[in-house]
Amino acid sequence: MTLPVLITRPGPRGEILADALRREGVTVDTLEVMQLEALPEDATMRQVWLDIDQYHKIVVVSPFAAGCLSEALDRYWPQLPAGIDYYSVGQSTAATLHDQLGVRVHVAPTSAGEDTSEALLGLASLQALTHRRALIVAGEGGRSLLADTLAARGAQVTRLAVYRRRLLVPSSTMQARLAAGDYRALIVTSGELLEHLAKWCQPAALNQPLIVSSRRLATLAERLGFCAPTVASGATPPALIAALART
Repeated sequence: MTLPVLITRPGPRGEILADALRREGVTVDTLEVMQLEALPEDATMRQVWLDIDQYHKIVVVSPFAAGCLSEALDRYWPQLPAGIDYYSVGQSTAATLHDQLGVRVHVAPTSAGEDTSEALLGLASLQALTHRRALIVAGEGGRSLLADTLAARGAQVTRLAVYRRRLLVPSSTMQARLAAGDYRALIVTSGELLEHLAKWCQPAALNQPLIVSSRRLATLAERLGFCAPTVASGATPPALIAALART
């Protein structure tokens, strides 16, 4: 029997990844362990959308955040204001912004080796930010690296949470798979998810191949007891599939 690759990405992006893997002949099972939920618009969020033309830089951290931003701008700005530079963490986020808003998006160069916040912060246009206003569109919680670094470089930073992540307990079938290491590989692109799943990973699972999307996640994986994380060049399906091929 062919062992499946377990994927953890929620929602439509998870379906895209699963389809891409299946086209490569890979058997896939999805771990339903996270849901993404857009936050209801409150007065603070509404004011940010109304004042969007006052920002010089907009940094979007995930495709789900990009979708929330695009929906809001479509609602409040039939014509997008000029003079805003858009940035994204990852190629998938950039593609969502380009497809839904038609804007040019700055991403980390391929020479950086990874689609991460650290790589994005290496861009020349994000170095000297005195008298610049920056908006970070993200989910609840998460790392403060982007906000802290941009502020340290002189920017006036607003971080706006537009969605929440809800962690779910794996099904009994998936708990058994994780306990027994009964799979070909596990693909995880979120530190929060990795820490969540580690609760059910017994030694057999910790010794199975783990695909992660950054060196930061590989370091976390090793700290959690995973023995051999393989680092993909990013979180896109092609990058993850290429990493899987190396296991």
